[in-house]
Amino acid sequence: MNTRNRPYTLVDFDYALPPDLIAQQPAPERSGARLLDGTGDTPVDRRFKELPSLLQPGDLLVFNDTRVIRARLLGEKPTGGAVEALVERVLPGNEVLAHLRASKSPRPGSRVRFAAAFEAEVLGRAGPEGALFHLRFPADPLLLLERHGHVPLPPYIEHGDTAEDAERYQTVFAARPGAVAAPTAALHFDIAMLDALDARGVRRAAVTLHVGAGTFQPVRVDHIAEHRMHSEWFEVGAGTVAAIESTRAAGGRIVAVGTTTLRALESAAARARDGVSLQPCCGETDIFITPGFEFRIVDVLLTNFHLPRSTLLMLVSAFSGHDHVLALYRHAVESRYRFFSYGDAMLLKRAPTLPPVAAPRGGVGSGPA
Repeated sequence: MNTRNRPYTLVDFDYALPPDLIAQQPAPERSGARLLDGTGDTPVDRRFKELPSLLQPGDLLVFNDTRVIRARLLGEKPTGGAVEALVERVLPGNEVLAHLRASKSPRPGSRVRFAAAFEAEVLGRAGPEGALFHLRFPADPLLLLERHGHVPLPPYIEHGDTAEDAERYQTVFAARPGAVAAPTAALHFDIAMLDALDARGVRRAAVTLHVGAGTFQPVRVDHIAEHRMHSEWFEVGAGTVAAIESTRAAGGRIVAVGTTTLRALESAAARARDGVSLQPCCGETDIFITPGFEFRIVDVLLTNFHLPRSTLLMLVSAFSGHDHVLALYRHAVESRYRFFSYGDAMLLKRAPTLPPVAAPRGGVGSGPA
């Protein structure tokens, strides 16, 4: 919690991370990671397999069921110049929005050949400040990506994608294709873990949030309220709303698996007409969660460790208290936890919220319903 008399700035979310703690490979088995229990005043080192014992019968575990697509394509322009594409969004009509990296940006009307297999037409620029390219593929983009694309590993993973990445950079319950980054806290769950949670009496529900490449976008302003969040598509269905309501009525807790699940749930809550009840909804969200945010839905958060100065570190600091979270990160570094997408996990509970010193900028977009 912010008990100071000044707003948080970017430097408040920095920490020193030795590069060798950035996990380059997943743990040998999904549930074999370490788990830093940060639900108390002092950190407790655990194994992820202990998670069922840390939850209570009647708790509701909410997952993000998005599926990572093979969004990375390698190709060339007619001039022979190399092009690398990262598909950000699949649109109707065999069209996509993509980030393109080339020595010289292709012009509208030109074509790019990918994987020596198919050509895409460049329709123009799109997105904030024209950061994305609007392309038309000759067939269903999801099929072409599955055949010719690469797993879009995060920029801090230094090896090319492998068959192991195709399996392990995907959750066991991934169902709805559209993400270009995995909801990484959920990567730790395997069938045996889900069975153990069932036996414990922990219920499960799902939301969808198609994670975009903007999740890795650095914050480039000192005053975080000036940062502009990327937009992502999400959906919270009627079944999940009903499960949350019944859990609340029975005195259970809502446990979000990952920051993407939390963003989807709190985005849906922000859309409630009465400001209280949760209603089914879908659309775009650019919600920016920083210290002072009033959480309405999530009681407990399971999450991996996040990059210094990132919006996700700001989110977990808002959820469990800035000083508490940074202390946990220092403990994790000293105890040599593994960091980021293929790294270890942390369990947090929601801290009481103090009014923000300066209201954070951002909110729920009014995109397609």
